Amino acid sequence: MALTKTNIVDHIQERIGYSRKRSSALVENLIEIIKHTIGTGEDVLVSGFGKFCVKEKGARKGRNPATGDNMMLDHRKVVTFKCSSVLRDKINSNA
Repeated sequence: MALTKTNIVDHIQERIGYSRKRSSALVENLIEIIKHTIGTGEDVLVSGFGKFCVKEKGARKGRNPATGDNMMLDHRKVVTFKCSSVLRDKINSNA
């Protein structure tokens, strides 16, 4: 099961004791800050968690899956995530 914004709001509400409205505003503001920063092309580094990076992908050949026709895909930007060694160790210790 995936962790949703609603679940995060609930956890903040339970652990910190903020009201639901304040917890929701906190989560929404955090997400907006991250989206704005990534939108400007900057990376977002969260110590102990990981780094969201904006990468440029060049134009490339592709294929339309519906028709099978070859086509050129334009260059684009994508967001990648690289987890920190702390998170990687935590993931691997729970395996």
